[in-house]
Amino acid sequence: MDNNAGDSINGDQSTSEGNKILNFPSTGPVVSAIRAKALARNQLEKATVIQSRMPNIKVFSGTSHPDLAQRIVDRLGIDLGRVVTKKFSNLETCVEIGESVRGEDVYIVQSGSGEINDNLMELLIMINACKIASALRVTAVIPCFPYARQDKKDKTGGETQKSRAPISAKLVANMLSVAGADHIITMDLHASQIQGFFDIPVDNLYAEPAVLKWIKENIPEWRNSIIVSPDAGGAKRVTSIADRLNVEFALIHKERKKANEVSSMVLVGDVKDRVAILVDDMADTCGTICHAAEKLMDAGATKVYAILTHGIFSGPAISRINNACFEAVVVTNTIPQDGHMRDCPKIQMIDVSMMFAEAVRRTHNGESVSYLFSNVPY
Repeated sequence: MDNNAGDSINGDQSTSEGNKILNFPSTGPVVSAIRAKALARNQLEKATVIQSRMPNIKVFSGTSHPDLAQRIVDRLGIDLGRVVTKKFSNLETCVEIGESVRGEDVYIVQSGSGEINDNLMELLIMINACKIASALRVTAVIPCFPYARQDKKDKTGGETQKSRAPISAKLVANMLSVAGADHIITMDLHASQIQGFFDIPVDNLYAEPAVLKWIKENIPEWRNSIIVSPDAGGAKRVTSIADRLNVEFALIHKERKKANEVSSMVLVGDVKDRVAILVDDMADTCGTICHAAEKLMDAGATKVYAILTHGIFSGPAISRINNACFEAVVVTNTIPQDGHMRDCPKIQMIDVSMMFAEAVRRTHNGESVSYLFSNVPY
């Protein structure tokens, strides 16, 4: 349809300008018509590509957190992929992918919680099963990264003990890469350098936007609050939140005798007559945040909230929270929290499934995920 128009343009070009310069004034309407048709054709092709992208995605769930995986696919408007996970009598894990993944963009949701070693092995087997079944790309969605606290040689004791401490987070990174993972999506890594342990892309999402939203909606006195880090390592996290809320921050310096046991705490900052909001990335036995809450109340805080990304709550954690002076302990659902919420009425949950769903959608469509670092998708 454009051939005649093209010939007339070439004719004008050769007679008037010797095949060098197009005579735009005389051929303007023709060029505009061609350009309009080309733009329309490009838009149609783009629409076709976008429509064909989502069907090429498969999301599978491990056994660690099926509820989060279901929330993610509900948000994406697709169904969970069929997968059967079982154990032999000797407790070996067996995984059977129940549908074709050839040429598909595969996402496997498995959190580092519960029986961590079994769940990690299950994730590795699922990645490998999809990879050798000719999946185009396999992305591991790991809301809570396992072994993230073993990120450096830093143990109590003599120098000889430090020299023999493992860096297990690096080992896990190697295992995921060798299994065949092409991409990792996780949230609030305990140590940001873990991203550097991988030779594949790692998207480390932040719970901060969801935390800010919860604070503004659920703490009426948030303008008279102070954001507190229970240790020096979280200072960067609390200063970022305090800046966005335009409030002050404080931190608690702690010294440990050994893992999961705090020996002393020193509060740096003024919390008198203010609502103290403790913010941390992870709480395991909850000894630290419960001691911190007592310290803050002794220093004159009117109320104490705790907001945690990963609520592991192992050992005596639940009884400690029940006996502590918290108004609420808020956690995200990177780890299943239904049982913890039944046992402890102070625990409240922030749903972050929409952030993972949007990260999956943007990754699948080749879009930037940096928007999620400072915004909650609605």
